[in-house]
Amino acid sequence: MIPVSILDLAPVVEGGTPRDSFHRSLDLAQHAEKWGYHRYWLAEHHNMPGISSSATSLIIGYVAGGTTKIRVGSGGIMLPNHAPLVIAEQFGTLESLYPGRIDLGLGRAPGSDQPAARALRRGLTSDGHDFPELLSELRGYLNPSLGTAIPNVRAVPGEGLDIPIWLLGSSGFSAQLAGQLGLPFAFASHFAPDYLLPALELYRSNFRPSEALAKPHAMVGINIIAADTDEQARWLATSQQQQFLNIVRGRPGMLKPPVDDMEALWSEQEKAYVQKSLSFSIVGSKETIRAKLRTLQQQTAADEWIIAGQIYDHAARLKSYEIVAELVNEIEANK
Repeated sequence: MIPVSILDLAPVVEGGTPRDSFHRSLDLAQHAEKWGYHRYWLAEHHNMPGISSSATSLIIGYVAGGTTKIRVGSGGIMLPNHAPLVIAEQFGTLESLYPGRIDLGLGRAPGSDQPAARALRRGLTSDGHDFPELLSELRGYLNPSLGTAIPNVRAVPGEGLDIPIWLLGSSGFSAQLAGQLGLPFAFASHFAPDYLLPALELYRSNFRPSEALAKPHAMVGINIIAADTDEQARWLATSQQQQFLNIVRGRPGMLKPPVDDMEALWSEQEKAYVQKSLSFSIVGSKETIRAKLRTLQQQTAADEWIIAGQIYDHAARLKSYEIVAELVNEIEANK
């Protein structure tokens, strides 16, 4: 079985606080390490009351400090929001504290809406076109031999450290760039599934071997919500559906408890949009997940899966990831 990792959005549940969210994230990471998950990534989002991982490098340090061997990283840092030197120093610090365990996943979107982009001092006309230049500068701070950093500026810590860089995306831009640079690529099909297969083809067809990779390595993001029965899993999944529905309506909020009937909450148009956004989701029992994951593996030839799952109840969230871990271990044992 290919490696399986976790993407955590550090959800803030209705009635909870970001502090609660951080404690739950660490608890999940500690369980994930015990269950054999490969990586634990956290994502940068801003101006979203239901997501508390905005200061991504800080929460990465918190999780890495509370675990011992699982890789911890960003899925991702939105590079145009930050000076490349600052990211090099932050992740150089993390790698110095937790050597051999830190991943740097980078995206080119703002991870926010326009008002938040203004507050981040991001240029309002920016469309990510400068991402390749920012990436080149960042890589130059970590590896001065590339000669792409600003002259006479050094990242301390950061310089000379082996920090794997991943490019993240939901379109072909980062896929093609990752291939040309010989970097690993992760596609955000857990919320933007439409371009997955073309992006993977673009990445693989443009891949050039590098010091980082001899051959392409593609990670695919997927939502999985698992429970003992399909019915229970579908009920748990209504929290995630409500979250996407609120985003569609322009009113992102905290993660809500499950409901018995989504039909009372959305219009047919909203339902279609949410279901399309979540089409790369697997909701069900272990056997349901086994069958659907096998199909997706055949479709994508993914080298690694990274799983997201917005579940309101923390015990149910732990149970979901435990079921997936059991499934992966069973598949591995039966090879």
